Amino acid sequence: MPYVNIQVTREGVTPEQKAELIAGVTDLLVRVLHKNPATTHVVIHEVELDSWGVAGLPVTASRKPKT
Repeated sequence: MPYVNIQVTREGVTPEQKAELIAGVTDLLVRVLHKNPATTHVVIHEVELDSWGVAGLPVTASRKPKT
C-alpha cells in the first residue's frame, strides 16, 4: 500500500492540478513499481508560506526584494 505525501505552498493550486498530480503519481507507481492503484494513496498538503522555510528564512521573507 504505497502512501505518497506531496507538500506544496498554498499559492492557488487548483483542484484540476491536484487531480492531475494524484493521477500522475498513481500511474508512475503502477508503471515503475507495479503497485495496485486501488491501494495507492496520494495526499496533497498545502502549507502556508510563513510555515515553509528556504535558506533559513520563511518563504515570505526569502522572496522579498533585496534593497
